[in-house]
Amino acid sequence: MKFTSTIILSLAAAMVVIGSHLTMKAGIMASYPFFMFAVLLLFWHMYRRNQSEEENKNQQKGGKRKNRKSNG
Repeated sequence: MKFTSTIILSLAAAMVVIGSHLTMKAGIMASYPFFMFAVLLLFWHMYRRNQSEEENKNQQKGGKRKNRKSNG
């Protein structure tokens, strides 16, 4: 996992903790933006991870050569 992906995932977890604390102290209306931002960060992390996996698959496919038998 790349460093920026780790930071994004950690920020999402921190936002969930902050949102939970605000829910207990001030109610769900005060914590709603924190939860939505955490969900946004989680989606961003998943997008980056899937994009990275696709690039790795494309690089592996490009590196392999198929040996063809000639009919001659």
